Amino acid sequence: MDFQEYKDIFLNSKKYFLIYLILISVMGISTLSNANFQNPTFEIIIFVLVAVLGIFCILFYFSHNDENELHKVAFVVILCFGIFCALIVPICDVSDESEHLTRAEITSQGVLVPVWNGGDSGIDRLYNHTDEGKYSRALNDGVGFKTIKSMLFFSDNRGKTVFEVSGDTDKIDYTPFIDGSAFEQNPFFGYLPQAIGIVIAKLLDLNVIWILWLGRISNLICYAALISLAIRKTPIFKMPLLAVSCIPIAIYQAASISIDSMIIGLGILAIAYFLYMVQSKEKSLEIKDIILFSLICLLLGLCKLTYLAFIFLLLIVPRRNFNFSNVILSYLSSISIVSIIGVLWSRYSTPALMHSWRSKLNYMNSSAQIDYMMHHPVFVKNFLTQIFTIDLGSMMYGVFNFFYAASAYHYSDRYYLIVALILLFLTLILIFYPEKNKFSLKTRIGSLLVLLIVYVGTCFIQLLTWASVGYTNLGINTRYFVPLFALFPIIFNFKDFNWDKSKFNNYSMIFIIAFMAALILAFTTKYY
Repeated sequence: MDFQEYKDIFLNSKKYFLIYLILISVMGISTLSNANFQNPTFEIIIFVLVAVLGIFCILFYFSHNDENELHKVAFVVILCFGIFCALIVPICDVSDESEHLTRAEITSQGVLVPVWNGGDSGIDRLYNHTDEGKYSRALNDGVGFKTIKSMLFFSDNRGKTVFEVSGDTDKIDYTPFIDGSAFEQNPFFGYLPQAIGIVIAKLLDLNVIWILWLGRISNLICYAALISLAIRKTPIFKMPLLAVSCIPIAIYQAASISIDSMIIGLGILAIAYFLYMVQSKEKSLEIKDIILFSLICLLLGLCKLTYLAFIFLLLIVPRRNFNFSNVILSYLSSISIVSIIGVLWSRYSTPALMHSWRSKLNYMNSSAQIDYMMHHPVFVKNFLTQIFTIDLGSMMYGVFNFFYAASAYHYSDRYYLIVALILLFLTLILIFYPEKNKFSLKTRIGSLLVLLIVYVGTCFIQLLTWASVGYTNLGINTRYFVPLFALFPIIFNFKDFNWDKSKFNNYSMIFIIAFMAALILAFTTKYY
């Protein structure tokens, strides 16, 4: 494009700039507290930066305002606001991020499977070690996973900003250190992006804080690439998939060290590939498509076991779309292989949970929980009632409700206005999106069943591995289920609305960018 074309795009986008600025102003004001008025300089600076960044993203979208180029917009927008999020979110503030960081650091050493040193049970995670005596005892006991001493900086300063700590400008301390938890049960590939960032920080001899920041940014780049690939692959529902990928809780996880970024990215990619197969012409798909889809589902399921259920989506892909015979045999073979590998992996990963602080939860006992359920049938009814009422409501609220260390593991932020706007937007774009796609009853019911298997299965596993015996304190969070939102357009899509799709997409992009901006503003007003 030449200068005149960019000028025309800018002039034609003024209405959207105004809408964006109004949105972030209203949502930003809703996050303010009395403390923000005492010294508002930093908040004003961040607001201006977010406003400029959002206008840039809007311009980029309108300069690539074609569905065939939406994947480029997705990559740029996710990176722009994700990097901002990676830098502004406090140290290891994301759920279990310090433990994910330990695993990523171990991976950066070239150790793909952490080696447990010590006895048969885990030890408490080594938090708040401020004196050399405690550090030495932990090292001499040799119970845990070998990492480096710089990991103590992150656990000691968890939930604080770089303005509140000292030592963030220190060089990386490579002194051997034994940490009690390192997510041994997770697959190594879920930490490769973060490990690459940490390796770069080490090679460039950067300050210790860059272990976290570059790890987060590398993880974000991987997430942006997965989402971009998904949007490019799917022939339909490109904007709804982008909307799901960019909801604040998803960006919050993507811009962290957490493996949840890989889970959400692979989950969206799996659904995109499923849509590609469902919408393909007759006799156009090959055996490689089944293999690729199965591989995506397998990688996804190894990261979070219940998502192995996505492989069952194969059964509702029309057989006529494939150009070879014995399609059913290929389906069953793929499902069997993925299931067997998943079962074998679970036999390894479940005992590995004992090598972490989770083994010290004396209220948790899977065998006793199952025994309690067998003798109290009403407990099962109460469990199902809870996950489809109270917990489901919490899941909806969790689209803009974030974990932070200072609250002792409570998800207690209250951003009612922003949550209401996000839920209204998601309802419109996921259920009433103006794209006339015909799905058979089999496809819609099959997708719903897969959704229910993942949701109920995840809650049930939490019941066995987290909740107290006889209680339903499941500890579940919206981040577990973000990919399931991408199934909504298949299950619930209504085709009776004749809205202009182009205008709908334009306004949708403004809201998507505004919600990501609100994420940055919320953390600014809360922590700075």
